This record gives sequence, C-alpha cells and structure tokens, in this order.
Amino acid sequence: MARNILVIGELDGGALSSTTAELVGGASRLADGGQVSVTLLGAGAGGLTDAAFAAGADRAFVNDDASYDDFRSDQWVAAAEEALDQAAPDVILIAQSIVGRDLGPRLAFRRDTAVAMDCVSIEDSGGAFKATRPCYGGNAQATYAFATSPAIATVRAKSQEPLDPPRDGASGEVVQLSAAGASRSEIVGREAAVAEGLQLQDAPVVVSGGRGLGAPEGFGLVEELAEAIGTDKAAVGSSRAACDLGWYPPSQQVGLTGKVVTPDLYIAIAISGASQHMAGCSGSKTIIAINKDPEANIFKAARYGIVGDYKDVLPPLIEAVKNLD
Repeated sequence: MARNILVIGELDGGALSSTTAELVGGASRLADGGQVSVTLLGAGAGGLTDAAFAAGADRAFVNDDASYDDFRSDQWVAAAEEALDQAAPDVILIAQSIVGRDLGPRLAFRRDTAVAMDCVSIEDSGGAFKATRPCYGGNAQATYAFATSPAIATVRAKSQEPLDPPRDGASGEVVQLSAAGASRSEIVGREAAVAEGLQLQDAPVVVSGGRGLGAPEGFGLVEELAEAIGTDKAAVGSSRAACDLGWYPPSQQVGLTGKVVTPDLYIAIAISGASQHMAGCSGSKTIIAINKDPEANIFKAARYGIVGDYKDVLPPLIEAVKNLD
C-alpha cells in the first residue's frame, strides 16, 4: 500500500545524522510507491539535500537558519507542522533522541493522533502501518496498529537499515521552510560530555559487566575482551548495580536509567538480566550471555549462552578472539 512518509531529520557535525539516514532508508522501503519527505533544519542544511535524496528521500523541507541548531520545542514544532501541512503524510518518523522524545508527543497532541515511542520495528502488515516497541522492561514486545492519521513513531537508532547502495546522483524537490521565529525558551549554557574512544550508542559490539563480577577488578577482563574485538568495534558497558557500587563510570551504564543500545552484538557478562537492564539492550540483534547461574533471566533473551564463572570463561575466549585473524 502506497503511503506518504515524513521523516523529521537531524544534523550531526554538518552532515545527516546516521539515524536520519536509517529512517529515510526505512521510509523508502515502507512507502511502497508513496512519497518520502524529510525536514532538514539548521546551519548548512541546504547543502545536505543531495545526501538526503541519496538516502532515499523524494523531497526535502529545508531551512538554514542557525537558530534551529539548538533544539527548542516551539521552533521545531512550528517547522514540522509547516512541512506536515504540505507533505500530507500518512506516517511521521522521528529518531528516539532528545528531539524525538520531545517532538513526537507534541505533534501527536497538536494533530489529535497517536504516537508510539521507542520503536524497534516499523512495518506494513496487510496494508496497515504497525510499530513494535519493548514493554515490561524489555521482557516482551508490543505491536501497535494506528486508528488515526498521521501515525507517529519515534524509532531507535540502528533498528532500520540505510539504503545500500545509496541512490547516488538522485534528485528531488527542495522546499524552503520559514525561518525560526522567536522562542519562549532560552538556552543559558551548554556542557559537552567528555568521552574517549568509541561511544556506547555507536558501537557495533557492546561488552557489558555486572555485579556478578564480584569486584571492580573484574572489569579488567571485560575491557580486555572488548580490546581483543577491536577498539574501533567494541565499547564497554555496565549494569546499574555495578555503577551504583562505583565499579564503573555512570556514563557507561546500560539500562532504563542509562543508555539504550542497539548493537549488532551485545555480550552480557555476570549480568542477571533484570528488566531495568534489559530495557537498555533488548534491541540488540544478538545477545550472548555469560553467567554462572543457569537460571539467570538474561538467558531468556540471549541467543547464545555460556553457563560458567567469567574468570574461567573469559581468558580462553579472549585468546580465541585474538587468534581469529
């Protein structure tokens, strides 16, 4: 069934954010002959239309006003509604980001429609648009059908695939949006997080340790495994329990009150699999669990599991990974 889809795009470092490219690619497959539109807001947005068309968009709603660089709800809502009025979409897709968590519910309220948050899957099912999201702390998944239009979904990073190969040389329609108006919000300061190495949300492999390590020194083996996989491929995470004990930095916490990650591979070491933690990693494509408790909840979510003490399991595993080349 052909449907028009509007993606609320985001910029990152002067380029399309990776999640925007993923959503546009997913939208192009879901549109089934309908039109895919994307909004691009902020300084340099006008120079990214070719990238948007290559990613799968047919039309780009653009404004280069630098006032859009810092997200202010009222300005972005106004721009999104202007694009929405012209695109007449059946579906609106937004990244599950700071922007999406704020903008999705606002647009749903203003348009008297429904929004599904934090979705890990979007699909056409018998001609109906459906969205799937984790529930019960990541222990189950719920699929939603929409009785109102436009359907709005905020979608997790890495849950959609960008077009491969991209449509290099593709062209489309460019529509200028209005400049940002005065905002009722004022940004009084900004403090950037200082982080070294590959970030959790960007890593294709996440290796996490939990309280079952028994001591902070246990993270030495966790880090060694991540290093063996590759510092350009793997990042180290932690359960909330281990962070609360001071064993690992809170910035690396995975879970409901930490980071939500969707890597290709998630290795959970000495983590029981509490619902709070699973809410942060259940979107992983593959989960491997290492735990000495055969009844640990983590094994219910894992595709592969090793029952054993991590002190016995990790050293030979690390050596095996090092010898893969």
